[in-house]
Amino acid sequence: MNSDQLLETEYSGPFANYVREAGAVNLIEELEISLHDFIRFVQNIPLDKFDYRYAEGKWTIKDIIQHLIDSERVFTYRALRFSRNDKTVLPGFEENDYVDNTAANKRSIQELLTELSALRHSTLLFYKSLSEEQLKRVGTASSHQISAGALGFVIIGHQKHHQKVFEERYL
Repeated sequence: MNSDQLLETEYSGPFANYVREAGAVNLIEELEISLHDFIRFVQNIPLDKFDYRYAEGKWTIKDIIQHLIDSERVFTYRALRFSRNDKTVLPGFEENDYVDNTAANKRSIQELLTELSALRHSTLLFYKSLSEEQLKRVGTASSHQISAGALGFVIIGHQKHHQKVFEERYL
């Protein structure tokens, strides 16, 4: 599935920003490429920056990587539910509570990247298993309509968004 195959009815609200951020890409290819690009990018960040906060109350780079892991789990879970034709309306999640209840800053950067990589491989296998019909199935999450396929592009766009934040505010 390519992002240009998504219909406007397959995503809305805040999801639309992340779908646009993903760009005109193939879902499976970009899930893999963006992981490798992100890991390479993070491995080139100076060690003293991983625990840096650019302002009071802002997350560290380690916090953001943990946030990416948690968010990808949530987005993939939603995609699983919708792809299986589950019509249950799914609630949002409070990302600040998630970050506040992790120990990301006590973990090594390599451990966080290894977890992200393992999760992404699982996400890839999941998306490879879906038919075109399953990718197009729409559900409601965080009060907005979104398809299982669009959630894959949200994962990509969300990661790209945070990589830009690293470049603009942390480095």
